[in-house]
Amino acid sequence: MASLAGDRRSASEGASEPATLGEAAYQRLRADIVAGVLEAGKPLRLEALRQRYGLSFSPLREALMRLQSERLVLSTALRGFSVAPLSREEMKDATETRILIECEALRRAMRDGDDDWEAGIVAAFHALGRQVERMARSAGEVDAAEIAAMEERHRHFHRALIACCGSPRLLELADQLSIETQRYRLPSLVGRAVGTPPRDVSAEHRQIMDATLRRSGDAATLLAEHYRRTCASIEESMTWPQPA
Repeated sequence: MASLAGDRRSASEGASEPATLGEAAYQRLRADIVAGVLEAGKPLRLEALRQRYGLSFSPLREALMRLQSERLVLSTALRGFSVAPLSREEMKDATETRILIECEALRRAMRDGDDDWEAGIVAAFHALGRQVERMARSAGEVDAAEIAAMEERHRHFHRALIACCGSPRLLELADQLSIETQRYRLPSLVGRAVGTPPRDVSAEHRQIMDATLRRSGDAATLLAEHYRRTCASIEESMTWPQPA
C-alpha cells in the first residue's frame, strides 16, 4: 500500500481555495500534519513553510497559532514551532474526550432529529460502504487518495450521527477531536491488507446506525465501544516513540 505521505507532496494539493490566506494556511498545514507529510516532531520554520506553501509569514503564523490551540503544533521560546509528537497517552485522552462529547451529542440528536437527519445518516453510511467495497476490490493496491477518500466518508458518517444535536459548540469540539484522533488512525492504515481488518468495522457502523435510527439508548454505548476498539487497535499497530 502506498505511503500516505506519497512522494512528500502536500496532502491538501488540489483543494479548493479558502476565503482567506490565513484559512488557506491553516487547512493546508493541518492536512499535512494529519496525513504525516509533516512528521511528528518536525520543526516548522517560517521560511521553509513560506517556500513550501507560497504564503507570507503573517498567514502562516496565524495558522500555526491556531494549530497550537488544537494540540497539533507545539511552541517553545527557544525552538519555535514544531509538529506535536505522537503520544499513546494523548491518543487515549483524545479518544475518551471524544466519547464524552459525541455520546452526549448523539443523545441530543436522537431526541431532536427529524426525517432529514435520518436520511443523512443512511446516505453517509451508504457512501462509506461503497468506498470500502471499492478498496476491497483493489487486491491490496490502495493508494493514498483512496485512503483519504475513505477517511473523509468515515468522518461524514460520524458527523451525520450528531448533526442534529442542536449545539454548535459540541459539533466544533467533535470536529477538533476527530482531527486529533485521525492523526493516529491514518498511519495505522498504512500497510494493512485491505479486506482483512482485525474486526468488522462496517458491521460496527451498521449497528451504531441501526440503534441510532431506533432512538435506542444502546447507540451511545455502541459508539463508545467502537472508538475504544479503534484506540486499542491503533495502540497495538503503531510503533511508539521511546520516552526521553
